[in-house]
Amino acid sequence: MKTAAALLAAASVLTLAGAAYAQPAAPEPVGKGRLIVTARMTGVLPQADDAIVTASGADSGLKVDVSDDWMPTLGFTYFVADHWAVEAILGATQHEVRAKGGATDVAVHETWVLPPVVTLQYRPTPNATISPYVGAGVSYMAFFDGQDKNGFEVDLDDGFGMALQAGADWNLSGPWTLNLDAKKVWFDTDAKINNGALKSSVSLDPWVVSLGVGRKF
Repeated sequence: MKTAAALLAAASVLTLAGAAYAQPAAPEPVGKGRLIVTARMTGVLPQADDAIVTASGADSGLKVDVSDDWMPTLGFTYFVADHWAVEAILGATQHEVRAKGGATDVAVHETWVLPPVVTLQYRPTPNATISPYVGAGVSYMAFFDGQDKNGFEVDLDDGFGMALQAGADWNLSGPWTLNLDAKKVWFDTDAKINNGALKSSVSLDPWVVSLGVGRKF
């Protein structure tokens, strides 16, 4: 189901991009007071590889592994000045948490995460055909609808992280843009397994990469 949804979203993005490019109108300019709403296909790619220890701090020989996920998201970019914009992204992804080490490879938890990211962007050439930008901001990771697996009980702490961003808009005809975006988020969470019998300080530190089609307002 998730794969079908991802393929459908990707096909929709490409269809919109093709339709936008087929229009003959010149690209609409952006600047202070303009808004770009972008429909994206986004991958959240955690980098976790942290040790699982016992309550006393002894190494269990296991490490945390967190799966990647791709889902549709929305981005909202508002120009507070001609070369400065604030962007917020909305979406949720689902990830499986596994314990790995030696001959052990077992799923312990599956959870949805809402990772809204807000960045301040600098756009040196916002109306060029290819308009690059860089940004920095904050993220809040909120875990929800978690499901424990294989007899384990897992608790994950929500919290704030920091984010850096780089990307570019390809200004197509009229109000349309094609967007490529990458964010690096630094976020740590404390994971408790079986009421603290096992625990880990998990550096998720995901890459958040996106491709999408935007419309200027």
